[in-house]
Amino acid sequence: MKRILITGENSYIGTSFGTFMKQYQDDYLVDTISVRDDEWKQKDFSLYDAIYHVAGIAHADVGKVTKEQQELYYKVNRDLTYEVAKKYKEDRKDAFSQFIYMSSIIVYGDNVSIRKKRVITKNTKPNPSNFYGDSKLQAELKIQPLADNNFQVCIVRPPMIYGPKSKGNYPQLRKLALKLPFFPDIPNERSMLFVGNLMIFVKKMIDGKLLTGIYCPQNNEYVRTSYMVREIAGAHTKKIRLFKFMNWSIYLLSYIPGRIGNLTNKAFGNLVYEKNVLECEFINLYSSIKETECFK
Repeated sequence: MKRILITGENSYIGTSFGTFMKQYQDDYLVDTISVRDDEWKQKDFSLYDAIYHVAGIAHADVGKVTKEQQELYYKVNRDLTYEVAKKYKEDRKDAFSQFIYMSSIIVYGDNVSIRKKRVITKNTKPNPSNFYGDSKLQAELKIQPLADNNFQVCIVRPPMIYGPKSKGNYPQLRKLALKLPFFPDIPNERSMLFVGNLMIFVKKMIDGKLLTGIYCPQNNEYVRTSYMVREIAGAHTKKIRLFKFMNWSIYLLSYIPGRIGNLTNKAFGNLVYEKNVLECEFINLYSSIKETECFK
């Protein structure tokens, strides 16, 4: 039986993974631990074959964060990550171990445009545009040197994650889908990741199929914002009409400096990972939206 420890016991990803793994409880034992205080330092990490480190401070409005709060991002996202990984390696000694770190696509920066498709490839260098992205990248750089033949360091950089009870941008799209009778059909493409697909991917890593390296899992298909909105509405038997005749006005809004332009590009911008073969049986967009909305 494999033993797995999740750091961040009340986190969305950690909770989702724990729930997902219950179907395999005869072969896996999953524990969770809080790392908010120093009690975790007394925990014996040698008992675990893998640690899934999801604890951290999530994205915030970067314009409303004080210098002291920024320092906390580095303390938690960078320093704590390294401390957990280092202790795990020391506790396990020479036993085969796997440390999986939940990073983010944000390490590449958050520049996205409705007018130009941005494709992130294996050769794209990280270029954080704010302290949040930098804190995640700095964590990656600190833990990578710990890797050796017995201590595997797996870094996961997912795009936008959505799923049952998820936070972030998805609930905003859901509100629009359930309120609006019409929605602009901008032909954009986004890499997204259904939380269920992330769970499938992480289990594959723990099964030993993927070792030390940087991974960018995504749904098998790119997502057009308008199509996702339509699928959300359809899951509630609501019809929403997509239109293109006013697309020019959306493109004009993207040129406006400040909040309006930023929101327009964020909603309809193009940002994708290069397609790669992960050999995972991922759930498709239609089924993932249906599964997400049945929890609402």
